[in-house]
Amino acid sequence: MRKSKSKRVFTAILLVSLAIIMLLTSCGDAAEKETETTAPVVTGDKIKIGGLAPLTGNVSIYGIAVNNGVKLAIQEVNENGGLLGKQIDYIVYDEKGETVEATNAYNRLVNDDKIVALIGDVTSEPSIAVAQRAARDNMPMITASGTSADITKQGENVFRACFIDEVQGDLMGAFVANNLELEKAAILYNVSDNYSQGLTDAFVARCEAEGIEIVASENYSSGDTDFKTQLTKIKTAGAEVLYVPNYYNDDIMIVRQAKQVGLDIPFLGGDGWDGVLSENVIGTEKNDADGAYFTNHYAPDDPNEQLQSFLTAYREAYGMEAVSFAALGYDAAHMMIQAIEEAGSTDSDAIIAAMKDIEYEGVTGSITFDDNNNPIKTVSIILVKDGEYTLFTKMQSDE
Repeated sequence: MRKSKSKRVFTAILLVSLAIIMLLTSCGDAAEKETETTAPVVTGDKIKIGGLAPLTGNVSIYGIAVNNGVKLAIQEVNENGGLLGKQIDYIVYDEKGETVEATNAYNRLVNDDKIVALIGDVTSEPSIAVAQRAARDNMPMITASGTSADITKQGENVFRACFIDEVQGDLMGAFVANNLELEKAAILYNVSDNYSQGLTDAFVARCEAEGIEIVASENYSSGDTDFKTQLTKIKTAGAEVLYVPNYYNDDIMIVRQAKQVGLDIPFLGGDGWDGVLSENVIGTEKNDADGAYFTNHYAPDDPNEQLQSFLTAYREAYGMEAVSFAALGYDAAHMMIQAIEEAGSTDSDAIIAAMKDIEYEGVTGSITFDDNNNPIKTVSIILVKDGEYTLFTKMQSDE
C-alpha cells in the first residue's frame, strides 16, 4: 500500500510538471510569433538621433551653421509634441573636420548612445568615411551639405539634402549659354579642394557641350592669397565670364584683386559663395561682389512663406542671418523626422524605405530622391546686386 501511494504521488507530480512545461512552451511560441509579425516599437522615453559636424577647426563655420539648423528643426518638433509621441534627443559630436575624428564619433553614437538615425556629416571627406560605416550598420543617414557624389554611393541607407557638385557645375554651364549668351569662359579653381575640382569638371563638360570655349583654366592651392598672376592671364585671354567655384573667403579676395588688374567681367560660382556678403568677410565694401551669379539652395528674397518663417526663426534663435548650410541642416533634420514618422517605427529598414519614397516640402524647395538617393530639387541662381543677394532665376536640378 505504501508503495502504491508513492507511485500515485510521483505520477501526479510528473503530470503537473509536464503541464507547466507545455504552458511555458506555448507562451514562448506565442511571443516568438508576435515578435515576427509586429512592427518594431520605440522603447525608452526619447528617440535618439545623432549628429556629426565640425564645430571647431578650419571648416567650423559650415558645421556650426548646419548644426544650428538641425537644432532649430528638432526644437520645433519637440515643442509640437515630439516624434511618435516621444521627445527627440539630439546628440551631436564635434569631429573638427577630420575623417578619423568623424569615424570615432560615429562609433560612439552607435555603440554608446544607441542612435536610430544620423544627420551628418557636413563636408565631403568625413561624410564618405562615415557613410561607409553607416552602410555596414544599415544606419539611416542624411548629410545636409556633403556634395561629393561618392557619399550616397556607399549604401542604400545614405541620403543627402543638397545637390551634388556635378549638378551645380552643369547648370552654371547651361546658364552661361542660355541666360548670359556668352561664348568665352575662364576658370579659377582650387586644385587642392575636391569641391572646387568637382564643380570645375562639370562646368567644363557642359561648356564643351554648349559650344562655349574655355579660353583660360587657372588654379591655386589652399592657403594662397595672391591671385593677380592668374587673373592677369585670364584678362589677356579675352574671357567674357569667369567661373570661380570656391568658398567665399577666397572668392571675395579674388573679386577684389580682379578689379585691381582691370578684369571687369561677370563672376560665377557655386553655393560656396553663400556668405560672401557676411560682415566679417566683406567689411564695409558691400558692393565688391556686385554682378556675381552663383548656384544656391534658396534665395533670401524668395517670398516662399516656409522659407521666410525659417529665416525669421533662425534670426531670433541665433541673432544672425541664416546661410544655405543652416537651411540645409534644417531640411535634413525635418526629412529624417518625416521619414521616421511615416515609417511609424525606428526600425532601420522602415526608415530607409520611407526616405526613398519621401515627398518633402522644405525651405530649400520641394524634394524627392533619385535612384542614387540624391535630391531632385530646384536650384536658385543668385545675383549679387547692390550689396544684396537677389533671386535671378530658378533651374531644375535634373535638367
